Amino acid sequence: MSTAFDHPTYNYRVVRAFTIMTVVWGVVGMSLGVLIASQLVWPDLLANIPYLHFGRLRPLHTNAVIFGFGGSALFATSYFVVQRTTQARLFSDVLASFTFWGWQAIIVAAAITLPLGITQAKEYAELEWPIDVAITVVWVAYAVNFFGTIWKRKMKHIYVANWFYGAFIITVAVLHLGNSAVIPAGAFKSYSVYSGATDAMVQWWYGHNAVGFFLTAGFLGMMYYFVPKQTGKPVFSYRLSIVHFWALISIYIWAGPHHLHYTALPDWTQSLGMVMSLILLAPSWGGMINGVMTLSGAWHKLRTDPILRFLVVSLSFYGMSTFEGPMMAIKTVNALSHYTDWTIGHVHAGALGWVAMVSIGSVYHLLPVVLGLKPGQMHSIKLINVHFWLSTIGTVLYIASMWVNGIMQGLMWRAFNSDGSLTYSFVEAVDASYPGWTVRVIGGALFVLGMLLMAYNVYMTVRSANGKVASLQAEAQAA
Repeated sequence: MSTAFDHPTYNYRVVRAFTIMTVVWGVVGMSLGVLIASQLVWPDLLANIPYLHFGRLRPLHTNAVIFGFGGSALFATSYFVVQRTTQARLFSDVLASFTFWGWQAIIVAAAITLPLGITQAKEYAELEWPIDVAITVVWVAYAVNFFGTIWKRKMKHIYVANWFYGAFIITVAVLHLGNSAVIPAGAFKSYSVYSGATDAMVQWWYGHNAVGFFLTAGFLGMMYYFVPKQTGKPVFSYRLSIVHFWALISIYIWAGPHHLHYTALPDWTQSLGMVMSLILLAPSWGGMINGVMTLSGAWHKLRTDPILRFLVVSLSFYGMSTFEGPMMAIKTVNALSHYTDWTIGHVHAGALGWVAMVSIGSVYHLLPVVLGLKPGQMHSIKLINVHFWLSTIGTVLYIASMWVNGIMQGLMWRAFNSDGSLTYSFVEAVDASYPGWTVRVIGGALFVLGMLLMAYNVYMTVRSANGKVASLQAEAQAA
């Protein structure tokens, strides 16, 4: 049933729903992150509740943030962008509604099963086979709806943002099917069809490319739409964006072995992963430079536009983390960084600085549009500005503390006495890490505080829009 809230051409209903759940899962997932970070500082925190043990909450945190927050942001923005850039309504409103409810059910299923210890114990792929089947069904519906909309487009050209969204959808499907191949051994128990080093290789082919396509390609689709729109200028170089696309998707898929340096994986495979990771720096920085240079002639807008600040600072973190990643893939650097908090810092430079910030900026841009308000007409621009600084300071505190911790841990683990014995015990390295872990809790808490302000701002904006809709409906009835 249509209401005054609905757009006459586009399906904004599903975009609104996914946008709101982006904020909800952001608050939930990031709060879990602060909780488990606190458990490392205060080990007795919730220690007597097995369902809230670090080992069970940590995968719930990653799933809630990556697939709940990030996934909902990707659904919302891709459905928004594909309609606006093709000038066509979504291929199927029924499929759109199915993807929304199906995806939320999957995240809720994760929230139930992971604290119960039901897991495949694979990074970013912990969910057991019945939920994996559900993910496949929802993803196929999503692909049909997205590519069906492009098929029925009213303009010949396919804008580059849709290329990135399309590559993300196809590649994540292949990754999910490949890594989730299991032999069921019960309703919630299964065994991988791969064994030993092969299983590890397939897992990190999936794991790194979940970062490369779920957490990079899809969000580059956001960047290529929302940065030019918020700036009010066309993308700096459309030709560079196409080169960026083909180079990125051609190279990223080969970089996974760098997660398995100094393991049972064949040395040539490790070396191949390192080389491809170094080559990956070029297309990554090409995209970052293209986004930043889009502000040419519009840098003054950063003084007054906190939404644009979110988008531009996200590109800075993207550039930094995509420089850091290839450097950490070099074997001699990896010998120091492997298994340390440096890796955690690197991951969150991308997760908080890039993924979360570009998502937040995109949500602030599109929400007023899908609510029928003027662009940028959020409840409070001042709160967006406060949110920006909380997010930026929180991210810097988080990643800086982890960098310091990681390098310190690596050096302590590698220190030997003249007789060949270890200079430091592992426990001493843990004890030395406590100050950094404390700073991480503070940084994470600041980021969550910003998300809570965003939730309030979004709530008030939706309420304001609902009031306007009610007023329009009352005027229509009176007429």
